[in-house]
Amino acid sequence: MWFLGSKSWVLGSIFYVGLLLKMNLCMGNDELFVSTNGTSGWPSSVTSMYILGDSSVDCGDNTPFYPILHQNLSLNPCNGSDQTLLPQLLAKKMGLQYVKPFYSQNGSMEDLLNGVNFGAAQATIMYPKSGSYQSLNQQLRQAFETIQLLQLQLGQDTAKSLIESSLFYLSFGKDDLINYLVDDESATSPGYNGLHFTHILVDQMINVIQNLYDANVRKIVCMGILPLGCSPRVMSIRYNSSIGYKLGCENDVNFLVLEYNTRLEQRIVDLNIKMRGAQVIFCDTYRAMMEFIFHPQAYGFEDAKNACCGTGEYGGTKGCLSPDMACPRASSHVWWDLYNPTEAVNILLANSAWSGDPLPSICRPITFKALESSSY
Repeated sequence: MWFLGSKSWVLGSIFYVGLLLKMNLCMGNDELFVSTNGTSGWPSSVTSMYILGDSSVDCGDNTPFYPILHQNLSLNPCNGSDQTLLPQLLAKKMGLQYVKPFYSQNGSMEDLLNGVNFGAAQATIMYPKSGSYQSLNQQLRQAFETIQLLQLQLGQDTAKSLIESSLFYLSFGKDDLINYLVDDESATSPGYNGLHFTHILVDQMINVIQNLYDANVRKIVCMGILPLGCSPRVMSIRYNSSIGYKLGCENDVNFLVLEYNTRLEQRIVDLNIKMRGAQVIFCDTYRAMMEFIFHPQAYGFEDAKNACCGTGEYGGTKGCLSPDMACPRASSHVWWDLYNPTEAVNILLANSAWSGDPLPSICRPITFKALESSSY
């Protein structure tokens, strides 16, 4: 179901029409980097990367108002640069250029062929509480409109070949659980219908994967949710100031994260059997983060609890209002802000997802490197 009443959807549709007009005006046939026989002209089996997700893939700049509001943004989940985020680090390993945000596309066919980042900070799987935030469905609509644009410009056969060789990267669920556990007053306890809620989230993700498959997408990566129970925000909320006791990770919160991750991976295993020619990967970022949190010194970290940029207990009371608030050495911290890891963590995650080093098998059934070198 598409949510047509959202302001962000309307703006996205207007932007899409403008992008289409730009491309028709400025693109010539000699600009297409695709051979005329309907097959892609790139040596790598992954020719493009299309990213959908939340603040794990976007720094808050994927908005039509970013040039105007940039100086007033209070959300800095990634040191102020999308290039410090996991999907961009992985794109670089695959030999792809920086994947530009949807709203910064300028009509260049070359940029569109490289991929698009549809992600938006605080995006959710479910319909968002605020009309200023995006949902998974809204990003999926933008992705399908982009596929239609490629079909129009390249022709059906060439576009099909390009989409089959493209990687679609999905990273959602964090903000849904945050809204449920932290911001939703009806959830008086983390266990209040929590399992049912995670199952709904997984069902929605599986539907999206199947919809992408029906649109000829064959390479899909689904990222698990980080251990939110160990995040500075959750630990700050659960901090008992009356006794001055700093609690550790919240197991009840992590239980729901694990339920989501485990169920999603199980469903992905089934999809890989049912969807002929598809390669769907699940990446267990939860397990990797827990390794960094419980053995920080082994990976070069000095602080696995406190946010580098934030205020209050654990730096989790208020978020990163300005880069000037950040700690002197972000690389010594596991957490950057309320819920997001530092660039140093993302680099380790990227290396592990790419080749299994330093952490083996966080991406299953194969690594990014194996996916990048495989044919569809």
